[in-house]
Amino acid sequence: MQIAPPSHDLLVHARTMISIIMGLSLARLLNGVAGLIQHPKKEHLWWPHLCWVLYMMTTITAFWWWQFQLSELRALTFETYIFLIAEAAMLFLLCSVIFPTEISEYEGYGDYFMSRRAWFFGLLVVSLLMDILDTLLKGAPHFRSLGPEYPIRIALMVGLCLAGCFIRNLRFHALFAAGALLYFAVYVARHYGRLQ
Repeated sequence: MQIAPPSHDLLVHARTMISIIMGLSLARLLNGVAGLIQHPKKEHLWWPHLCWVLYMMTTITAFWWWQFQLSELRALTFETYIFLIAEAAMLFLLCSVIFPTEISEYEGYGDYFMSRRAWFFGLLVVSLLMDILDTLLKGAPHFRSLGPEYPIRIALMVGLCLAGCFIRNLRFHALFAAGALLYFAVYVARHYGRLQ
């Protein structure tokens, strides 16, 4: 039995639903950054937290860009649709954890992040594992086209995230945040931008 590619209307619907969630995610981050600009003395900033904010902005941008390639799916089933919505929702949860609506009970973003690091890194691990399934949805040839760097990157990030759930050392978290942001920004530029 031959599987027909997804119809244009179905792709538009899927992209629209995912775009709504991605728009809410990006709005959450931008509102948080705007709040920091508007009230710089209200909360104590912590630059590794800002690195994770930028990391999430980059992740959302890359995920959103991939939605233009939904037509490469052999079929858009209900299960695939639910999976893509769940993956987008996971990114929204990450953005909500990284920028809560209120942190007055904490001594600033550093204190908040360290108290919620297991939630953030745990959700990030789930998101990274979902990314593997997301990539496989495009087919094994696409997965192989990413080369060995892709699974190594995912495995390394999962390992560091799991370690980050338990490690309280601020130097580790600073290096992890800066390194993850720098590497992922370059990775996205190489795979989606003019550097490819």
